[in-house]
Amino acid sequence: MIHPTAIIQSGAKIANDVSIGPFSVIGENVSIGSGTTVAAHVVIEGWTEIGRDNQVYQFASIGAAPQDLKYSGQQTYLKIGDRNRIREFTTLNRGTAEGGGVTSVGNDNLFMAYSHVAHDCIIHDQAILANGATLAGHVEIESSAILGGLCAVHQFCRIGCHTMISGGAMVAQDVPPYTVAQGDRAKTMGLNLIGMKRRGFSEETIRGIKKAYRTIFRSGMRLEEALDMIVEEIESTPELDHFVTFIKESQRGIAR
Repeated sequence: MIHPTAIIQSGAKIANDVSIGPFSVIGENVSIGSGTTVAAHVVIEGWTEIGRDNQVYQFASIGAAPQDLKYSGQQTYLKIGDRNRIREFTTLNRGTAEGGGVTSVGNDNLFMAYSHVAHDCIIHDQAILANGATLAGHVEIESSAILGGLCAVHQFCRIGCHTMISGGAMVAQDVPPYTVAQGDRAKTMGLNLIGMKRRGFSEETIRGIKKAYRTIFRSGMRLEEALDMIVEEIESTPELDHFVTFIKESQRGIAR
């Protein structure tokens, strides 16, 4: 299932049922798991590990050296899980030695055309990067987050789970879970209620997150006081606990 014009360098580890299209290039340190399809004109290089049942579309660049002037050829990695869809002209770079050495992608993510994942990013599961969405280095995207077209995320920012980032947004601070953010130097504009309902959040859980959101973003209280009030007055759920922990652990501040 490998086209005769594809170039597979010695040392590459490719499962028996992988499909590789015309003129694609697979580097010597690449491994590709069962059921994965690589279209035409794809370059996969570096120390890149790709799991099972992924789809890589034409002209994608996977595992290239990080766009970091400090990088000087160290053995760093790009690790991609299962069932991801990587569309045309997407670029995913491997990590840097200073940043932990690994760019990590989980399972069931969709990278639309021209999206970019820089060095040392961590992307969990079921996230969507729409056309032209761009991540700088060291960004973390939690599960089920959606990044709109042409948005950009500053290095070291975190995007919480079940968030919605509007198209064209410029994200310079952490975006808490379950929220919607938009604008240049994006600000949190409300809760992603439709997303939470579609993903099966209970009414009780949504009520608790609503109360917590109002306390953080609408009460005018200092952040530390608001977090303490949430812990004391709102019944704990795993989702609410994650909301509070995410904000407490923020290093760049939250977009409020």
